[in-house]
Amino acid sequence: MQTTRIAIIGAGLAGLYAACLLEKKGIRDYLILEAKDLPGGRIASTSTYGNPGTEAVAGFDLGPTWFWPGFQPEMDRLVQDLGLVRFEQFETGELLLERSPDQPPVRARGYVNSPPSMRLTGGMNALLQALQQRLEATRIHTGQAVRRLRLSAPHIELETEDGEGRVSNWRARHVLLAMPPRLAEQQLDFAPALPRSLAGQWRDTATWMAPHAKYIALYDTPFWREQGLSGAAQSAVGPMAEIHDASLPDGPGALFGFLGIPAHVRKRLSEEELRSHCRNQFTRLFGPRAATPTAEFIKDWARDPFTATEADQAPSGQHPRAPATTADTGPWRKRLTGIASEWSLEFPGYLAGAIDAARRGVDDLC
Repeated sequence: MQTTRIAIIGAGLAGLYAACLLEKKGIRDYLILEAKDLPGGRIASTSTYGNPGTEAVAGFDLGPTWFWPGFQPEMDRLVQDLGLVRFEQFETGELLLERSPDQPPVRARGYVNSPPSMRLTGGMNALLQALQQRLEATRIHTGQAVRRLRLSAPHIELETEDGEGRVSNWRARHVLLAMPPRLAEQQLDFAPALPRSLAGQWRDTATWMAPHAKYIALYDTPFWREQGLSGAAQSAVGPMAEIHDASLPDGPGALFGFLGIPAHVRKRLSEEELRSHCRNQFTRLFGPRAATPTAEFIKDWARDPFTATEADQAPSGQHPRAPATTADTGPWRKRLTGIASEWSLEFPGYLAGAIDAARRGVDDLC
């Protein structure tokens, strides 16, 4: 049984950033337990083949895409400190509105976000990779899904299970929960049980992005710009409800969209059926050149067991309100702290929220 001062559950943005903050404070007695085979959490950027026979492509986000330096300065400072390259979301040109299946899409005046939405060269996965490079690889234990946490003074005993069902045990004096509160409340067995009010808050906090699915199609060039279009579209027809230009500044053209089909309906369709419907929609909106992407990707977060619960299958429509990060009283007080994005007081659900919550959690601990 490995013993450590601090165990971080989750190797997404919050977990990796928390580890970097501990390192800055001179604390190296920690480990990270990650359920998936690779770090990342809800950040996922394409790095594999989109279609058989195509070249590998990278840098297109299947998870969160944007941040806003204008009102998220802490996130922007981290991006600059890591030496990452940012660029503005392309929004020049008109947008398309698809109001009815009986009417063709209409052009409308486009809009530009202010402050501008920013993306990262290499996708948001570049942020994860840069953080990982600051950490010792031996501290990150992937494929270790935490199942149980048991208080056994002076330690918390953690039980994990790998993909083959093998069980491992770990001990820590404090646990940082870098996973969504609802997921933690449902998937982790706490002994003794969490205070009822705290468990209720975590259970009622929607996991941002968990109900959503995202489709990306790549093209040789962003040909829609030749038509004076921004690549943005809004549709009441679907399957995608909201569409944006996903092109890289010096790379291929790309479009992405958020599927408006509810998760329980998507379950009835195969991935190829969903791709076909999405291609057809792009063709309706942007013309016949959109029918033959060079590569395409789809990610349904509602099917990810380490992101979504049954309660997350229906979208809440707004970013969650931050619950309490820890117990005010009882045996779990000052032993367990939530640091995932949903625990952020300023930006719950956003990438910047993971940065904010992780910093607050580490500051409270140290």
